[in-house]
Amino acid sequence: MNERISAEAELAWEDFHRLVNMTSDELRTWLLTDASGEEAFPEAGEGPGVSELGARVVDILRKRKVDLTDGDAEVMQEVVDYVEEHLDNPPPEENLDERWRHELMSVGHDPLRPEPSSA
Repeated sequence: MNERISAEAELAWEDFHRLVNMTSDELRTWLLTDASGEEAFPEAGEGPGVSELGARVVDILRKRKVDLTDGDAEVMQEVVDYVEEHLDNPPPEENLDERWRHELMSVGHDPLRPEPSSA
């Protein structure tokens, strides 16, 4: 393990990359597409509705592990907690909620993407 990275950051990195299954380019494109929807310009004075957390995920996905900051480790843990909470509480299968999927995709996890095979 690299001595420049704390054990907490190392664990957060592993969990983050296990759960975030979109690339930085895929997530960036999704955030821009999602922000161009009906709620793109929420209130006067606010910018386009791009998820701030999602934008931070894009930045982290473009980093090498050795370039992480303490703030990045906190964001990664926040994303892990967010995704796990959403996955633990999905909508009923017969009514898979599009909003639920979009909330997960806003932080880089597409629940409909097949998991990579370990073959």
